[in-house]
Amino acid sequence: MNKRPNLAAVAAAAGSTRRRDPEPAPPPTLEARELAIPRTRVGTKQIAAHFPEDVAWQLRALAVERKTTVQNLMAEALNDLFAKHGKPEVAPLERARGLS
Repeated sequence: MNKRPNLAAVAAAAGSTRRRDPEPAPPPTLEARELAIPRTRVGTKQIAAHFPEDVAWQLRALAVERKTTVQNLMAEALNDLFAKHGKPEVAPLERARGLS
């Protein structure tokens, strides 16, 4: 009787160069996901609002003029608002990176 050979065994024995699909990676653990978050954002929460485009451009221009970041301008504005309403000024101001 003529029995056909097992092609997988023949390919393995011949040293096949065919690509095999890699096994799927396990889902990342909670620790791995936490490590992937930039450290500058740990313990923070994004606050967003929608304004006309001109507001965004003017805010960026002001940041450039004052040699600071939009983040710092927003923190300053929030702290002014908190002070106006008798609340603690809790928005942190940071030194601008690369600007002296």
